[in-house]
Order: sequence, then structure tokens, then C-alpha cells
Amino acid sequence: QKYLCSNCNAILKKALQTLCGHRYCSACLSWIVRNNKNAICQKCKEEDPNTLSEGSLLAEERAFGDAAINKEISELQVRCVSLGCSWSGVMKNFEEHQSLCEYALIPCHTGCGHVVMRKKLADHLENGCVNNVTTCQKCKRSLSSSEYQLGLWPDCLDVNKRIPFNWCWIILFPLLFFSQQNLSAPLIHKDRCRFSEVGCSFRGSKEKIKEHEKGAVATHMLLLLQNIKQLKTSLFTAAKAVNGFSSQSEPMISELENKLHVFENIVAVLNKEVETSNLEIMAFQRQSELDQNIIRGLELKIAELQRCLMQKDAGLSSLHKCLLFSEQTSYDGVFLWKITDVGRKLQDSVTGRTVSLYSPAFYTAKYGYKVCLRVYLNGDGTGKGTHLSLFFVVMKGDYDALLPWPFRHKVTFMLLDQNNREHVIDAFRPDLTSASFQRPVNEMNVASGCPMFLPLSKLQSPKFAYVKEDTLFLKCIIE
Repeated sequence: QKYLCSNCNAILKKALQTLCGHRYCSACLSWIVRNNKNAICQKCKEEDPNTLSEGSLLAEERAFGDAAINKEISELQVRCVSLGCSWSGVMKNFEEHQSLCEYALIPCHTGCGHVVMRKKLADHLENGCVNNVTTCQKCKRSLSSSEYQLGLWPDCLDVNKRIPFNWCWIILFPLLFFSQQNLSAPLIHKDRCRFSEVGCSFRGSKEKIKEHEKGAVATHMLLLLQNIKQLKTSLFTAAKAVNGFSSQSEPMISELENKLHVFENIVAVLNKEVETSNLEIMAFQRQSELDQNIIRGLELKIAELQRCLMQKDAGLSSLHKCLLFSEQTSYDGVFLWKITDVGRKLQDSVTGRTVSLYSPAFYTAKYGYKVCLRVYLNGDGTGKGTHLSLFFVVMKGDYDALLPWPFRHKVTFMLLDQNNREHVIDAFRPDLTSASFQRPVNEMNVASGCPMFLPLSKLQSPKFAYVKEDTLFLKCIIE
């Protein structure tokens, strides 16, 4: 889908990407802008009309060439769909193949209305084209190829000296074909390549034709060479066929030789143009290689800068966490814990999704014990389902080796009434034999405290303001 035009839904040609991120053929975008005032991207309308923005406005100056997609498209594997043709290759070579494909269907250039395979065009002109007319040089009568086949030759020719049709047509057709062309003027009607008369099938606007003729010089030269070879063959065949009528055929052969000389001169000019084009192509290739090297260098720099930026981001994130931890940490043994979204967290505790919550760590002194609180909003142990349970946890700290053990300090818990009327207070002294107050071996010891700290009925009672605006405050004081 990314290779298709948002307008014509065909393979993108000279892809342009708009500010909204969609892609159009260069010609499609020009047509849309030219025929619609304040044109809106159709894809944006289809995806979500409610999200249309200024970026959805189409304008040629607001679009940019999508070199990456154009390169991908030029490397796509394609095959010719003309019946009988086995050619396959990459997209960038397909247009040149189309102009040379022997199995491609092309309209007869005489305007007879027939469409034939390119390789059968000569047979059609010789045997079936009603518009392929030859004029007798003596009586000026015009005869089609079908009249020649029926033997309807001009009366001015002596019947006994008439050339059999097959040989006559071989002589007259190349002369007719080339004599009708004014070599100093364009060879074809508007919107066709000037070399369509020799087999080129390219069609397009004037700008496209100019671009095509500039880039297909070698192809046009090959087509001309093919026609010249056919002309030479016709001349030699005709010379053998009319050796009994040399006096009558010499002017005709002389004229054909003049035409051949003209085309040889054209080929010589084309050769020079090809050499010039080759030099320009080589210069473009060298410049392209230099540009690619610069682009690769810039991409490497961008990648390096991105890596540095990611490292900086990681460092800033770490510093931010440290700063938050430093702001929330207490070093005087007094800690106030604010718990928000109490209703949701209580429900999570009831359902077992999150049974308990740990507070941030705090310290009894700057180099003192490291501790934290653990709360079960739906209770634990003897208080499960009926009380709020609050526990004290001794954690492994950086200065444990210098501190006296077991932990001996009195711990006081408080649940603050936010109307400052009736705070809930409970306190305990550590059991010195309990493992909960010995020097921690793991990150934290087993919690110890008050499993029946506060009945849930009192916590949720409207008489008290323990929970206000879905928030409660717990305080811990270590003497």
C-alpha cells in the first residue's frame, strides 16, 4: 500500500509526500491543486474526518520529494504482462522495455484503427492496413496495399513489365515510409514521442516527452538502426528482384540511397548525443556517490548523537529519581506518608490484587537506621477483613555496621484526622528477641506492628475525616 498513490491508487511516479504524511504522484498532486481550490487530502478524510488540520491542505510547495520511496519503487521486481513476453527485471528498466517490447500492443501509426503487436506491425502494413497508400509516380494514382494484392496496378504501367506485388511493395514501402516524413519537423502528433514512427510507444505531456526523449537517446538510436537494417535488406532484395528492369529502378534506388544517407547522418548525430549524455551521466553518478557518502556520514553522526541523547536521557531519569527520593526521604525519625486513591487501593486489597503497600524508606538519623512502613488497607492476620493493619519494617542500610543491634527505639504510629479532632495513635517497643529487629541480612526484615490498628468501620465513618478527598495520612515517629 505504501507504494500506491493516494489519488490514482496506482504505483507512485515521482512520489511526493505531503505534510499529513500521505504520498501522491507528482502529476496527480499538480492536477488536484490545479482543479480544486483549498484541496484537502482524500486519505485524511477517509481515515478520520474529525482530525483534519492545516497539514491536510494540499499544495505543491508544501510537499517534498520522497527519495526513499522512489528508490524502493525503482528496485521493485516486475514482469511484462504482454502476452508471450517473458521479460522480467526491476521497475526502473520497465519503461525502456515497454518502448521495445516486441509483444506489446500498439496502434497502427497510419490511423487505420488497428492495434497490433509491435513485431507484427510490418506484416499489418504490408497485408492489411487500408491507410497504407502508395502513389504512382507517372499517373499519380493512389493505391492501398490491398489493391496491390488484388493486382489492381495503375493503367500507365505495361502489364507485361509490371513488377510482381511482393517485390514492388518491398521497394515502395520503405520509400513511402521515409518520404512522408519531414525530417526537419516533429515526426508525430502532439502527446506522442517523435520516434513513434520507428517503434517507440511512449506517450505523455510535452514535459514528459521532452524528459523521455532526453533520456532515451540510446533506445531511439537502436530503433533507427533496426529500421535502417530493414531498409538495407529491402534495397538489396529489390535490386536482385528488378535486375531485369534496371533502367526503371535506378532512380528509385538512388532516392532510397539518399534517404539512407540522411538517416546515417542522423545516427551520427545521435551517436554524439549519446556520448555527451554518457559523460553527463558519469558526472551525475560521481556527484551522486559523493552525495551518498555525505549522507552516510551524516546518518552515522545522527546515530551517534541519538545514542548520546539516550545516555543523557537515562542519566537525567536517574537524577530525577534520586531527586524525588531525596525530597521524600526523612532523616530525623519522623515520617509522614500520604496515600491517595484510597478507595481503589482498598478494593485492590479486598480482591487480593494488591494486598499491601510499602512506604518510601526513611531514616532515624542522617547515618541512622533505614526503615519503612507497610500497610494492609483490608487488614492482615487477626485484623484481616475488619481492621486496617499497620507495620514497621527495618531495612538494610548503608551504615548498619556502625549501629547498635538489635533495634531498640520506641515506634509510634498515627492516623491523622484531617479535621484535627481525633487522631488514632498506637505505639510499641521492639521485642529485642524478635528477628524483625535484628541486623538485616536481606533487603528488609519481617514486618512487625499493629494488625488491628483501626477498625475499617471507623476508617469509613462520616463522623471522622481519616479519609478525605480519597486521601489519608499516616505518621510514624521513632524516639
